[in-house]
Amino acid sequence: MAQIIGLPKLSPTMEEGILIRWVLKEGDSVEPGDLIAEVETDKANMDFSLEDEGVLLKFLVAEGTTVRLGAPVLILGEEGEDITAIVKEAEAQLAGGSASDSASTPAPEAVPAPASASSTSTIAPLTPASSGGRLLASPLAKTLAIELGIDLRQLQGSGPGGRIVERDVRKASGGTASVAQVSDTALAVVPAPAPILVPEVEGDYEDIPLSNIRKTIAQRLTAAARDIPQFRLSTSFEAAPLLAFRKRLNELMAGRGKVSVNDLLIKGVALALRQVPEVNVAFLGDAVRQFSQVHVGVAVALERGLMTPVVRNADLKGLGVISNEVKDLVGRAKDRKIKAHEIQGSTFTISNLGMFGIDHFDAIINPPEGAILAVGRIVKQPVFDDEGNVTVGQRMNLTMTCDHRVIDGAVGARFLDALVALLEQPESLAL
Repeated sequence: MAQIIGLPKLSPTMEEGILIRWVLKEGDSVEPGDLIAEVETDKANMDFSLEDEGVLLKFLVAEGTTVRLGAPVLILGEEGEDITAIVKEAEAQLAGGSASDSASTPAPEAVPAPASASSTSTIAPLTPASSGGRLLASPLAKTLAIELGIDLRQLQGSGPGGRIVERDVRKASGGTASVAQVSDTALAVVPAPAPILVPEVEGDYEDIPLSNIRKTIAQRLTAAARDIPQFRLSTSFEAAPLLAFRKRLNELMAGRGKVSVNDLLIKGVALALRQVPEVNVAFLGDAVRQFSQVHVGVAVALERGLMTPVVRNADLKGLGVISNEVKDLVGRAKDRKIKAHEIQGSTFTISNLGMFGIDHFDAIINPPEGAILAVGRIVKQPVFDDEGNVTVGQRMNLTMTCDHRVIDGAVGARFLDALVALLEQPESLAL
């Protein structure tokens, strides 16, 4: 029997999405897990897969259309089925003229309450979903299970044919969400600000609608500036040894790529976080989470807004690997091909405006991280050498914004000391 398929929730804070392209065409047969479309959310371009099988009888929205969460996007059924009535119903829902519109649109997901020790476990013995050597689970369920550390083989699927779907994984987590999910969900329920009164002005002007990414930036950073007690620590260091090391390193690479100053900073920050793990933390409300792995976010300015690709386990990677990975992530971010998991899960962020000629600036924390580092350009300045003589130095400013709920001033100072020591003796970055 034909059914209307609505736009699913592809990121925790998603309220609408832009259907970038249909991967398949009308008349194609699909099975559970098949990719049918690519959707731009407030996070990144996401894959839209089906959890049912059938034939794609009709696409209800064109490529490039902005679609609200849960709105009809296609009709799935059996080949040759009469869908005249269901098409009219879907078109009415899209136009907002059907009473069934609200019923077909899923309500926003609430954060489940933590399970008590006495509650009945949602984990069951092996089920048909995992029998026969094949695990029946949707792509979204698999991704979420990895984030939450859930063993899919132990879950009872509630989807078609015992298929494990997103709600099964969330139920099994007992309310234990990842840091990124906790933050995104919390921010998703922040009340909308009051309308901004803009005075009338003479002359022409243009009101540019916010992109999905820009809306998310506005929401997250407003909440961060309002709710996080932030303080800043500033220092500078002599960058001449770092520049000389970079030059030697690129000469040794002989055309196999080039390491940037930002790549060196990423590795330096990662190693400093290993030395001062009290900075590699997140505030969870009633606990401080100290991470055992170091994932460094790199703020990238895009035409449609700011994005933060993540270099995972940066402390364990060589400079050449970091350089290539950053180039790949930034390139795909600009081409709108980066995936959601590649911009989530950072434990510390670097924002470098030095290449834009900025000497010094303050950055707002990227929640739920405990700190962010703002990097300025290298400036030639008169400095005193060890003998008291004035020489020309090449100084770089670093300003770290800290969440005072989890990082004290002395801890932040120790981190900056460790980072400066690494950057002024850059050979240590290659060890």
